[in-house]
Amino acid sequence: MSGAERLQKRLARAGVASRRAAEAMITAGRVTVNGVPATLGQSVTDADDIRVDGQLIASEAVERRTFALYKPRGYVTTAQDEYGRKNVLDAMPPLPGLHPVGRLDRDSEGLLLLTTDGDLTLTLTHPRYGHEKAYRAWTEGQPSAEALEALLEGVKLEDGVAKAISASPATDGAFVVLTEGRKRQVRRMLEAIGHPVTRLMRYRVGGLWLGDMDVGEYRELTPRDLQDLLHPQDTPAQVWDRQWERIQRRWG
Repeated sequence: MSGAERLQKRLARAGVASRRAAEAMITAGRVTVNGVPATLGQSVTDADDIRVDGQLIASEAVERRTFALYKPRGYVTTAQDEYGRKNVLDAMPPLPGLHPVGRLDRDSEGLLLLTTDGDLTLTLTHPRYGHEKAYRAWTEGQPSAEALEALLEGVKLEDGVAKAISASPATDGAFVVLTEGRKRQVRRMLEAIGHPVTRLMRYRVGGLWLGDMDVGEYRELTPRDLQDLLHPQDTPAQVWDRQWERIQRRWG
């Protein structure tokens, strides 16, 4: 392609993000064109050097591919890290446009999705879609039934009230399910009820489970995986029960 197009369309075509999310990146100053901060609505061509957080964006459309990674602790999910810490992309094959879906903080581990599909990223991260994210937390002290009930009723954080849709006890901690994705939300919620997190692991996103993956292992999602991910209500109950039993055996 040699003609001009809107920058946000180019970013979406390259698999960086949806057009809406690309607009937010441009507004936040994360995008440059030929070394100059980009502006919303700017036109670009294949000859332009386009970068997001300093990472060069390929001009051609990319194949839509999605991976599940058991993110190790100590890895960051930002495209660039000023402190030189390990990045989740270092654990993945070098694919143009591959990016993490949402965040999982450096000290946390577990299921992280990475994709070249900007539309999938929007679907999984926009609050209106309400995709669940499930966590196993180890805490200082054992949360009581009353403390876990407080998570369901809502706890006040500095950025507003936060609620879990499910909270159940586990050995030395709890299982917590959210439909939000605020920064370090599970950690802040458990600290708010008096039980700071000592270890945090995400074991499910939507209808996709971490299963038996080992730390640092990744696999490409099949069409069936994507169906389960986006439409967990269509997964047979017995399959769901088996996955939950597997999680409880391994981390309960």
